[in-house]
Amino acid sequence: MYDNLGAQPGGPPANTQANPFGNAFSGASSGFIRGGLGAYGEKILGSSSHYVQSNVSRYFSDPQYYFQVNDQYVRNKLKVILFPFLHRGHWTRITEPVGGRLSYKPPIYDINAPDLYIPFMAFGTYVVLAGLSLGLQGRFSPEALSWLFIKGLVGWFLQVSLLKMTLLSLGSGEAPLLDIVSYAGYAFAGLSIALLGTIISNYSYYFLMPWTCLCMGIFLVKTMKRVLFAEVRTYDSSSHHYLLLFIALAQFPLLFWLGKISLNWFL
Repeated sequence: MYDNLGAQPGGPPANTQANPFGNAFSGASSGFIRGGLGAYGEKILGSSSHYVQSNVSRYFSDPQYYFQVNDQYVRNKLKVILFPFLHRGHWTRITEPVGGRLSYKPPIYDINAPDLYIPFMAFGTYVVLAGLSLGLQGRFSPEALSWLFIKGLVGWFLQVSLLKMTLLSLGSGEAPLLDIVSYAGYAFAGLSIALLGTIISNYSYYFLMPWTCLCMGIFLVKTMKRVLFAEVRTYDSSSHHYLLLFIALAQFPLLFWLGKISLNWFL
């Protein structure tokens, strides 16, 4: 219907003179907008998408990777966590080429790979045993169990913060976050053993808790030295050893605090 607006009966003749320069500039500008800006926008979006994906994979990795475990891996991993000084093999993770680049093998194929199955199961066991301990003391309540759950999460967060700040102080924060969460969560395996022993005999607490702290300190020192420090760009021998010693010593107050089952933050 709009095609006949240029020539109406009885009206002045329409100006139908061609404007080759206008058409040329119009075509050129529209082509520039469609071609140039479109390609530029695609480049920006493509590069930003690649940047986001690379950083997500760098800092968070694939969550499914951390649950590729079997019974044999769980048994062997618990031995390494609870008796790290008996581990005679290397502590370096195994790599394999995937898509033209090196990638780490999943836990089912590498005993040194981090997983989240053991930390989650150990954390749940820790909360249940802590609630059972309160029940034997006659102080159990749903609110107390929730309190212990929050206390365990806070302890886990403090452990993650300790490892993360250690990496940042050495000039590297590029290790995947889930790796650090996994390594920090292994402490609940030893804590669960210590709590179980305490439920059976109160005197075992004074033996099992120092043992748990010592073994966790050795495990983290070996792991941080051989695995996480591989991401460090700058190396300083003195600060390296001091920070390793600090990580090991920090396990004693942190795990003793988590192992002390009470309804007070500081006791």
